[in-house]
Amino acid sequence: MTWLKERTVAERLVILGVANLLLIVCSQIRIPLPFTPVPITGQTFGVLLLGALLGSRYGTAVVAAYVLEGVTGLPVFAGWKGGIAVLFGPTGGYIVGFIFAAFTVGWLLERGWACRLHLTLAALLTGNALIYAFGLPWLAFFVGWDKVLQLGLLPFLPGDLVKLMAAAFVVKVLSGDKARF
Repeated sequence: MTWLKERTVAERLVILGVANLLLIVCSQIRIPLPFTPVPITGQTFGVLLLGALLGSRYGTAVVAAYVLEGVTGLPVFAGWKGGIAVLFGPTGGYIVGFIFAAFTVGWLLERGWACRLHLTLAALLTGNALIYAFGLPWLAFFVGWDKVLQLGLLPFLPGDLVKLMAAAFVVKVLSGDKARF
């Protein structure tokens, strides 16, 4: 995170722009599931990775800009969707949760959770849990509380585990740290 602060303003803007594009690309990695309005996407991977790599300030700024772009109508959300209607749809809670997840992951890693692999994974898991903390109650308005776990959580846990491990690996490789346990 200090690596970004050492850059010039122009370099930071380029890095943040590339990070924004990375999140948009991750969002388009999408696998619709026929039994739920929530698709499997690469968004969570992108959000957690950017929080980890850019820190609480810049990671949150990129994710908030992404959400704002989508809300204003730019087709940046999964499936090239955009507009306020997406935020008020079944996946809107997850999208709002992205902002809090990016901040939390960055904040935890800035406070030493990046020093060991198991702590990095715990920070990413915490961020992922925050996404669900916002997403599941919102989804329940659409599918009911009795079905929210089977339609908005359980089918996604194996993929989330893979995304968390991949994000932790990328963070460790890019930071030059050896993966210590």
